[in-house]
Amino acid sequence: MIKRIFIFAMLALMAMIFFNLVANYTENTTLSKLGHYYADKGPQELGAPNLVTAVVVTYRGLDTLGEVTVLFISAAGVGLLLRRTRRNQDDDKGLEQGDRAEETAGVHKPASEIVETATELLLPMVVLFGVYVFMNGHLSPGGGFQGGAIIASGTMFLLLALPESHISRLMIAITESMSGFSYVVVGVLGVFLAGGFLDNRIMDLGTYGSLFSAGAIPLIYLFVGLKVGFELSAVLDRFRKEDTGPV
Repeated sequence: MIKRIFIFAMLALMAMIFFNLVANYTENTTLSKLGHYYADKGPQELGAPNLVTAVVVTYRGLDTLGEVTVLFISAAGVGLLLRRTRRNQDDDKGLEQGDRAEETAGVHKPASEIVETATELLLPMVVLFGVYVFMNGHLSPGGGFQGGAIIASGTMFLLLALPESHISRLMIAITESMSGFSYVVVGVLGVFLAGGFLDNRIMDLGTYGSLFSAGAIPLIYLFVGLKVGFELSAVLDRFRKEDTGPV
């Protein structure tokens, strides 16, 4: 009874807070001073038509580095927790149960023909679209996080269609580690060769609106997209292995 009262009180408190926010909300009709600076000076300084993603990866590059770090810690935490859970379960089982688990390990229910066919058709397009999204993030809506998430969705299709498939964890670890390291290297080069961390002007800005423009932004998004895509793929693979038996 006390638990239900507490839950009801918390819900009522949250409802009051959100109601107060909605009732007193007023839309800003003008840009702030910082917003005006981004809109007026951004294209000239960064050479990127898409100011939203350009701001994310340059003006507030340290924040983006923190977001990538949080994702890495989350992926590492998932792997660590699942490994400990599996180890504790194996310790609690007897020898007979352990033998039975070994016999049934790797036995998967085959996917339907529709899922397999759809994956064969869609997987290359999903991966290609993910690459397109993070390589064109400086020109159109998109970026490294969005493109990486799309690539990870392709990995999910693959795991659903081919439960027996194995993803090289070594390949995932090397790719995401090198991507993260390269991202930091580009950021540090901005400190020494340009105006600050992740300053994209370490490379020529090129022709405004073309694919190879906006300095180092396409390169930065390439590293971010690969890192995010492979980290999310590693999380999906960890859950799949936890579901189907020991690795």
